[in-house]
Parts: sequence; structure tokens; C-alpha cells
Amino acid sequence: MSEDGVQLSHGMHVVHDGSQQAPPLLLIHGSGASGASWIPMIPALADRHRVIRIDLPGCGQSPAPASYDVPEQAGRVAALLDDLGLGRVAVVGHSSGGYLGTALAEQRPDLVGSLSLISTGPSLDALLPQPLLLRLLLGPPLGRLIWSMRSDAWIRSGIRAVTARPVDVPDDLVAGVRSITYAAFQAVLRQYTAYVAERSVPERLAALDMPVLAVFGAADPRWEPSSVHQYDAVPDARVEVLPGVGHMPLLEAPDTTSKLLLSFTATGADTPSPEA
Repeated sequence: MSEDGVQLSHGMHVVHDGSQQAPPLLLIHGSGASGASWIPMIPALADRHRVIRIDLPGCGQSPAPASYDVPEQAGRVAALLDDLGLGRVAVVGHSSGGYLGTALAEQRPDLVGSLSLISTGPSLDALLPQPLLLRLLLGPPLGRLIWSMRSDAWIRSGIRAVTARPVDVPDDLVAGVRSITYAAFQAVLRQYTAYVAERSVPERLAALDMPVLAVFGAADPRWEPSSVHQYDAVPDARVEVLPGVGHMPLLEAPDTTSKLLLSFTATGADTPSPEA
């Protein structure tokens, strides 16, 4: 690890925040994003945890891998955690990053002490008609052309298209999105779609024995907000819905989302929810 808490390990750019003696917390971003997605939450989380933020391969400052297969990516993350020698880690995934967190828990339950899923669609039948910009991006060759023309303002507009509240988009997140190639964006979406199509996330988690927290915004424009209750099928799962929040609780309600994560990682119990 370098002196500034940044390293490149197993093809992933890794940032460490907080005391190395604190309980470890791994943050996994969603597709088309980077570890900078978590910036508004880092001060609160790093006050209580050793926070490990990764740029997944092909995203942010991480080089593109040979394969974006979800189990293979989970294996990379497991190898990183093995190298760090942290034992069981509290894992948090945003959006499709929750699929990678789930795959990690399936492969290496010895490494995952708890799993928190933020805006992670439970099954494909919960997917809503997507915002226009996302629909355009999903259809090459037009999507490839639009991607090649993206500006910082365009990236900010794309992120805000899935929010329900005004948000400040960190410059580092804009830079992280800008670094992603269109081929990587499409490959990541294909692999995550294949993973959840094979078996729903609640079904996968029901077979595991670990604390689970599922957080959704009540105004999520990507996934049917009520679908969060599919996670009720997971034994002892805790489900939280944030009023007036869209797909990006990390940016829209960072304080509330941090409090939820901290209360969950501290107890795993039914702690009263902070108000959004």
C-alpha cells in the first residue's frame, strides 16, 4: 500500500480510509460508475470503519480485464481480501455492485460478515422502463456515438437522470465515468444481467446464513421500489425504504444512508431507522 492509502491490487484501484485497526468495510460501486460514488459517505463511514473502496476492473482507474464474468470478478475481490488478511468484512454494494457482493458471499462466505445492498434490483421482473438516456445508450451504434461524445456536463446529467433529489456529483466520479469505455459499459451490463437472470438475488441470499440489509429509494426510476420487499424472503433480512430518494442514495441522502449502514454493521439488529 502506498503512503496515501491507495494501491493497485489484482487489477483494481483500491483506496483505504479510516483507521487500519477499525472493523473493515468494503464498498462496491455499480456499473458505469467508480469507487468515487461513495465520496459523500466516506467521512461518516471512516469514522467507525476501515473503509476499502475499489474501482472494479475496467472502471475508474482500474485497467480492463480479460473477462467481466461476475463470479470471476468476485474471485478478484476475494483475492484482494485474502491479501489484506482482514478476516470477515462488512460488504456494501450499490446497484449492480450488490450482485458482485452477493457472488462474493456465495463463493467465500468466510470473508463476508454481512451484506448491505443499496438500490440492488432483486430480479429482472422488477426492472422499470429505463430513463431515455439509458435506453439510448443501450442500443449501439447510436449508444456508442453518444458515449463517445460525452462531456462532464453530460455525465452529470446522466447521473441526475436516475435521482429524485438535486445532487452534487463529485468531480472524481465524473472522471471515473469518463474513463470507462463503451465496450466495458456494455460488457458489464451483459454480465450483471446474466447473473441475476440465472437466479434472483433473494433466492441466492436465502441459501446463505448472514445478516442482510436491503435499502431502496421510494422514487427509484430504474427498479420498482416495492420490489425491495422481495428481500423479505431472506431470513432475518432488514429492509429499508428512503422516502423521496431515487437510485442514488449515496448522493441523494448520504447522511441517512451512512447512519443505516453504521447501525446495521454495529448490531445487525432492528435498530430504529433515521429519518431521511
